[in-house]
Amino acid sequence: MDRDTSPASADRRKFLTTTAAALAASVAVPALTAARAEGSMQETPLAPGVARKIPIGVFDAAFPDWSTDEMIEKFSAWGIEAVEIGTGCYPGDKHCPVQELLDDPAKMRAWKKKFEDRNIQVATLSCHGNPVHPDAKRAQHDAEIFRRTVLLAERLGVEVIVGFSGCPAGNATDTMPNWATYRWPPEYAQILDWQWKERVIPYWKEAAKFARSHGIRKLAFEMHPGFVVYNPMTLLKLREAVGEEIGANCDLSHLFWQGCDPIEVIRLLGKNGALFHAHMKDTVLYKENVARYGVLNFSFTKEDLPQASETFRSVGYGHSANTWKEIVRTYMEVGYKGILSIENEDPILPGEVGVRRALAVLKNVRAELLGTEA
Repeated sequence: MDRDTSPASADRRKFLTTTAAALAASVAVPALTAARAEGSMQETPLAPGVARKIPIGVFDAAFPDWSTDEMIEKFSAWGIEAVEIGTGCYPGDKHCPVQELLDDPAKMRAWKKKFEDRNIQVATLSCHGNPVHPDAKRAQHDAEIFRRTVLLAERLGVEVIVGFSGCPAGNATDTMPNWATYRWPPEYAQILDWQWKERVIPYWKEAAKFARSHGIRKLAFEMHPGFVVYNPMTLLKLREAVGEEIGANCDLSHLFWQGCDPIEVIRLLGKNGALFHAHMKDTVLYKENVARYGVLNFSFTKEDLPQASETFRSVGYGHSANTWKEIVRTYMEVGYKGILSIENEDPILPGEVGVRRALAVLKNVRAELLGTEA
């Protein structure tokens, strides 16, 4: 192969050298969790004052076919202590007719009382959407759902709203979202810089201001592929640019396959005051396929699993119960004040089965940490 000594080639080599070092470091991280979780480190008791019975809840989006009353009845029977309720966009609003509740305070109080009567806390409202979508109608729709969710959260006394950061186009004339993560070739650096400067930061500054004006100071972004906030670094970048209203919905299922150490992620977010919510969802990595195809090979259906590098699983079915025990321990240690919200997207254990399996794992590891019965 001919050697290219042009300035562009030198810049590219410098870029690749830097990136390779970063990737090498990230690939080594999961071994830390594995060693800790499987007992190579002696377990120590929780420090005085750290132990807290973090409520275990469920994200209602797993049950789009159930009525609200049926869902509450089931959750109560299972011992669910809190709920995360979808208010529109991707999660839908099956169990929360937002505009009806805003228009009728008596109906809103009756709706909330249904949960309270079964000792279930309405802990968070979720409106995962894309308010910076290049389609103006789509962006306006999702932004309006966010504003209505803020108003409802204010009236219900809910402190946390969960969602996505969104993903804009690559420039002012594109018609589809463009998820760029790699800053070379240089066009991608231009895309990233334009997205953050012209779309993402301006929108969320105004949205956070609106939320703040209605007493909502916790906007919990799920760090999700396909959106500009997809890992702790991009989350903290947006928080720095917008303000302390921006924090994380720490869904580790999206971070396991990126090579993140869940313990280090929780500590980092806790240290920065950015830990607002926590989805309880696992990911299994299929070692043989990761070796062949890498990690950018996710599957969402059972039919695609033979070729998949990874897929979502119920808690305990991707990583051991010991790993999840250490995760819950760390949430306690950093003073996390939210709930452990089970989100089930397991293609093998769908719906009720996956939620109840996750619930059993989480209740047992929490009980072990607190020295109580599950």
